[in-house]
Amino acid sequence: MERSQLLDELRIDRDGNRPPRARARSFAFGALVLLAVGAALWFWLPGWLTPTVRVAVAKAATPTPAAGGSVLDASGYVTARRQATVSAKITGKVAQVLIEEGMRVEESAVLARLDDTEAKAQLSLARAQLTAARSQVAEIRAQLVQAERDHTRHAELARRELVSAQSLDAAVAQRDMLRARLGSAEEQIKVAKESVDVAQVQLDNTVIRAPFGGIVIAKSAQPGEMISPISAGGGFTRTGIGTIVDMDSLEIQVDVNEAFINRVAPDQRVEATLNAYPDWKIPGAVIAIIPTADRSKATVKVRISIEKKDPRIVPDMGVRVGFLSAERAAAAPPAVEPGVLVPADAVRAEGSPGVAGGTTGVVFVFADGKVERRAVTLGKNVGSSRHVLAGVREGERVVLSPPESLKDGTRVKLAEKS
Repeated sequence: MERSQLLDELRIDRDGNRPPRARARSFAFGALVLLAVGAALWFWLPGWLTPTVRVAVAKAATPTPAAGGSVLDASGYVTARRQATVSAKITGKVAQVLIEEGMRVEESAVLARLDDTEAKAQLSLARAQLTAARSQVAEIRAQLVQAERDHTRHAELARRELVSAQSLDAAVAQRDMLRARLGSAEEQIKVAKESVDVAQVQLDNTVIRAPFGGIVIAKSAQPGEMISPISAGGGFTRTGIGTIVDMDSLEIQVDVNEAFINRVAPDQRVEATLNAYPDWKIPGAVIAIIPTADRSKATVKVRISIEKKDPRIVPDMGVRVGFLSAERAAAAPPAVEPGVLVPADAVRAEGSPGVAGGTTGVVFVFADGKVERRAVTLGKNVGSSRHVLAGVREGERVVLSPPESLKDGTRVKLAEKS
């Protein structure tokens, strides 16, 4: 036997002698490593492949201020032409209050109820008196029917000279008396009906209703307190349930120095800015110049309409008003069109005709980590923005410079400074 063969016989076969359990552990460890690597790839790979985009918020289309300044600036406040502190017509104790500050109420809505125990008792008494008057009339009518018959019989007997003239006169008197009593009782019925109506009105007065529709800005009374239409009882009696403002009647009142009132004219265009929203320009016009001056302040009051109603405008807000010259008013943009403004690079224009003479285009709206492809109707360019007439709402986020590969429903992530 050769030396090489002898060496082969002496070599140890390690793989053949490895226990089956050790080999199984090796396979299990390898499988775990592969699973871990796969999970990491599954978790991180979508993030690496998800495109990153920048977005911008669609803003409401507002008029662009025209070049040049105003001919006059003044300060004032937002006021309401229709504002009422609602009270009761009668003095009574509040039983129920159905309003809260900020609540919208319609005309004739019930605001509060007073204690109606006495009013209900008065109504019941008036109805009982009406019933008694009607019963009395029925009784008198029955007696009158009998008196008419007695008079007829006495008249016939008197014609035959079977009874004295005195008996006939007594029958006539009895008939006439009952006729008079019937007339009086019928008038009592009318009086009783009027009493019922008055008692019903008193009962209705315990229910306090809104004189017009509006917003409740103050709640002045609570259940258990006394309320009166006049100031009575010192500080223990309320004079109102609450205050209602008709928000559609809001306008602006400013005090203009009398030295500059010649720069203001009826129907003159103005641009108002609320102190609370300094970047928001509100279009308006002069309603009237009040034909009187304040001697102590040397000012004249001017009423100004608010052409664009908005829930953010509330009574007693401070406001600055710029009175525009005729040239600037003519150059100012017309009434605001519906739609929003978005950055121009967020729009892919397709050039086909749209509604109102616009063109159609495409934007991608970001929501819930995905983008939605929207067909939009485009208006004019406004500086670096584009007027979108339809397809996007105010407050929605649109993707800036969308890549050509971006599709509807694609999951994206936002850049850090979007």
